[in-house]
Amino acid sequence: MTLAADVIELPSGQTMPVLGQGTWYLGERPARRRDEIAALRAGLGLGMTVIDTAEMYGDGASEELVGEAIIGRRADVFLVDKVLPSNASRRGTVQACRRSLQRLGVDHIDLYLLHWRGTHPLDETIEAFAELVGAGDIGQWGVSNFDLSDMTELLEAGGTSCATNQILYNLTRRGPEYDLLPWLREHRIPVMAYSPIEQGRLLGHPQVAEVAARHGATPAQVALAWLLRQEMVAAIPRSSKPEHTRENADARNLHLTDEDVAALDTAFPRPVSPQPLEML
Repeated sequence: MTLAADVIELPSGQTMPVLGQGTWYLGERPARRRDEIAALRAGLGLGMTVIDTAEMYGDGASEELVGEAIIGRRADVFLVDKVLPSNASRRGTVQACRRSLQRLGVDHIDLYLLHWRGTHPLDETIEAFAELVGAGDIGQWGVSNFDLSDMTELLEAGGTSCATNQILYNLTRRGPEYDLLPWLREHRIPVMAYSPIEQGRLLGHPQVAEVAARHGATPAQVALAWLLRQEMVAAIPRSSKPEHTRENADARNLHLTDEDVAALDTAFPRPVSPQPLEML
């Protein structure tokens, strides 16, 4: 069971765990399939029931892997998927979602996101999302990689039902703190932070390692704990092995001190001016 302290509330009132599981690059190598499925299932057992995927990941291979991993566990999973901008017309969004449902082997997606801003008008995508909600194909919808100007346009286009903005946010990517995060908090739209460990590059940083050593923790746990202490922020680290999933899960028990936070702020300064939203 997920404890109340470990959940984040969406605008709909529904809650989801603040620590979930990403799947970028999973499902692309058959030799790793067994470990990847075991890693996802281990996460479910540890309360990391948010699983994030996308039609882009491995051209659907990630969705197929997730579908296999959650067989018999669908009721336990908060499933997040994403539509490519090139597919995000009114008709294209609906068709893309139903292809994803087929690859996943499920009858609904809990949270469906526009992967990044494309050329299709936002009102068309929003209308498609509303159609999918009405049909029961998705529970709610959101966006990914939307900067502040994109979010304001989204709301002007009728997107007041947006449930989240999934963005690149970690110790090395603090630009959103200047204006995007305050705006999202003001509008009660939570953040899902992807690549929370900067695809492993944070693991070798000396200051992160020093904080980790003080707690008998790992650098990955420090990076995750720093994110999880932020208001209205969830994180979705990727893991391809059960032991890494368990390590990620234990980050929920790491409580950084004021000294730790100050040291990390020195090593990774807060932004002092607006910065374009970065993407990976």
